[in-house]
Amino acid sequence: MKLTFKPLAGLMLAATLVGAPLGATALAQEAAPAPAAAPAEAAPAPAAAPAEATPAPAAAAPTIEDKMDKGDNAWMLTSALLVLLMILPGLALFYGGLVRSKNMLSVMMQVSTVALIGFVAWFLWGYSFAFTDGGSWDKFVGGLGRVFLKDVTPASNVATFSTGVVIPELTFIAFQSTFAAITAALVVGSLVERMKFAAIVAFAVLWPLLSYYPMAHMVWWWPGPNAIALAPTDPVKSGLLWGFGALDFAGGTVVHINAGIAALVGALILGKRQGYGKEPMPPHSLTLTLVGAGLLWVGWFGFNAGSNLESNGYASLAMVNTFIATAGAGLSWVLVEWITRKKPSALGLASGIVAGLVAVTPAAGFAGPMGALILGLVVSPICIVFCSVVKNAFKYDDSLDAFGIHGIGGIVGAIGTGLVVNPLWGGAGVVDYTSCGKDGDLSTCDSAVYDMGVQLMAQIKAVGVTVLWSAIASAIVFFVIKLVIGLRASPEAEEEGLDISEHGERAYHS
Repeated sequence: MKLTFKPLAGLMLAATLVGAPLGATALAQEAAPAPAAAPAEAAPAPAAAPAEATPAPAAAAPTIEDKMDKGDNAWMLTSALLVLLMILPGLALFYGGLVRSKNMLSVMMQVSTVALIGFVAWFLWGYSFAFTDGGSWDKFVGGLGRVFLKDVTPASNVATFSTGVVIPELTFIAFQSTFAAITAALVVGSLVERMKFAAIVAFAVLWPLLSYYPMAHMVWWWPGPNAIALAPTDPVKSGLLWGFGALDFAGGTVVHINAGIAALVGALILGKRQGYGKEPMPPHSLTLTLVGAGLLWVGWFGFNAGSNLESNGYASLAMVNTFIATAGAGLSWVLVEWITRKKPSALGLASGIVAGLVAVTPAAGFAGPMGALILGLVVSPICIVFCSVVKNAFKYDDSLDAFGIHGIGGIVGAIGTGLVVNPLWGGAGVVDYTSCGKDGDLSTCDSAVYDMGVQLMAQIKAVGVTVLWSAIASAIVFFVIKLVIGLRASPEAEEEGLDISEHGERAYHS
């Protein structure tokens, strides 16, 4: 079956540093035109020489000429800024409004500082560990080839998902930096109102090293479409989860399950807030929380639609899916509350919006709009169960439901992607790059065969690896911090509020 639009194969955001060598080969070929053919009658063909005397010249290796479109680059630069809006001020306001007023500034400081450290670390070493060849460790983590952005210039490019189409490497690095920054910041939601600022800083440095960079590499690292199109029979070198055939368009495993499991592990090791379960701890400003939720939704269009790496119909598909899944999840959460508690809440509306965004993230470029709507409608009731029934039963203090929404919503979305990608159900399917042309036109590519059982198993395996990896890595990080500098603020500081005790400031003055 021929495709009329581009279903992304493998996983989103994969990049390979093939632009320069492939481009150089193509230019060399263009620089030397073929000699004119001599008329046949001008000279008789010479007698054939013995084969060993004049061996036939080797055939030139096939190449693909890389092209960069200014529209793609402009869209990716814009998307990076949209994701930044998700973090500052979006996530900071969303989390800040959910805590008590005495901790408002501390939460905003924690989210902001974790993000700042995330940006700096990404440019120094994170990008290299996530998106370069890791040699013998390549299934799990990248290497040192781009540490301190070595050899990165305005002229270096990375692959997108179309053969022969590239974007500037600096653009890709900037876009990916926002993912690294927000993932660690999401974990803060389970740690608020009781974790020392120094411990938060240590977490922001250590956790990505053990969890985020390896997960990003395992899910999104592959050789790019050029390499597969040019050598369709060669084994594909890739990250572990990519090799499973797992689909993750914009970070269901890398970002949300990874952060959600870390949030749960951190909450268990850190312990409950003083008075948790005994005294009310309502959000101090649902107004700010709703403002933050709105900013998250706006920024998420860069998160999902930007993950296509190109400004084409698949960016439009991801944008439509981000609209409809989020709206469906917000309505679903409100309706469930309305039915079960008789009163729909603003907190539920905000939570549903975020749950929908989380669930559609891995499926954004694979699902059809109706499939995305189903994901949104389904995810909210499941998250409600984990944010209330399960949390109350096990009595863990996931303060702002980072695990209940991001972890559980990410699992629902990651597994659901294996279903909604089905072309028979309106999904986009995946592309068979071995059948592609070399001109960037994916309408010439065949659709890969979809097998529901195989795809679901790939998704489940990816979820399982992510849960296990994040749990172990997070436990190591939290226990190391606990042993070296301690995790908890003092009981007096917690009682007074971390705004004053940790930062000497107040969010509000009466």
